[in-house]
Amino acid sequence: MADMDIGIELIRQALMLTLICAAPILIAGLVVGVAVSLLQAVTQVQEQSLAFIPKIAAMFGAAIISLPWAGRQILQFAELTFGGGW
Repeated sequence: MADMDIGIELIRQALMLTLICAAPILIAGLVVGVAVSLLQAVTQVQEQSLAFIPKIAAMFGAAIISLPWAGRQILQFAELTFGGGW
């Protein structure tokens, strides 16, 4: 029973880590998407590529900026998981 509890806790921690590491990238895409949508609504320009390209650029930039932090988080989780910290 204890092995099942440890497995469930590891899965829960892995899912939380995935959400936390993906959050900066998703938030950047959300903020830029809302800003571009507001700009399109004000100017009445409904070009699809105008919404897509800035979001991709912002998400790529956020990924580059948050990569060292996310890497450390994943490395700590891996050390805890495979190092026998459970």
